[in-house]
Amino acid sequence: MKFKEVNIKNRRATFDYAIGDTFTAGLVLTGTEIKSIRQGKASLVDTFCYVNNGEVWIKNMYIAEYFYGTYNNHSERRDRKLLLNKKEIRQLEKNGKESGFTIVPLRLFINDRGYAKLVIGIGRGKKEYDKRQSIKEREDARSMARYFQK
Repeated sequence: MKFKEVNIKNRRATFDYAIGDTFTAGLVLTGTEIKSIRQGKASLVDTFCYVNNGEVWIKNMYIAEYFYGTYNNHSERRDRKLLLNKKEIRQLEKNGKESGFTIVPLRLFINDRGYAKLVIGIGRGKKEYDKRQSIKEREDARSMARYFQK
């Protein structure tokens, strides 16, 4: 069975954070949540992850209510559990406790088997001058592409 290509990115994450290690995690979802994600109605804006009692959770992730859902529809911004192995959780917990580091969701997608997966990364907050440097590099790449396209 071929699934619709769903690839929801957190563009703000790579601008605000310098991303180090990345992990791919599964999500614990209800039936109406996965149906809404398959329609592409989700967002990773202002979303972050945290470790609590040896479990990784994602906070403030928006998944729109499913249109055909009835009284058992899900709430849009509830905390959702991420599925990782113990070694990965220990590494996230160790790096997440350090000052200046945070666990940031980067991309939400549906894999070949139809499961929703979330790519998370350990990010260090960028300073203002780092952000200006990122903007300058992006603009330089655009101008080079325009120049060579002619």
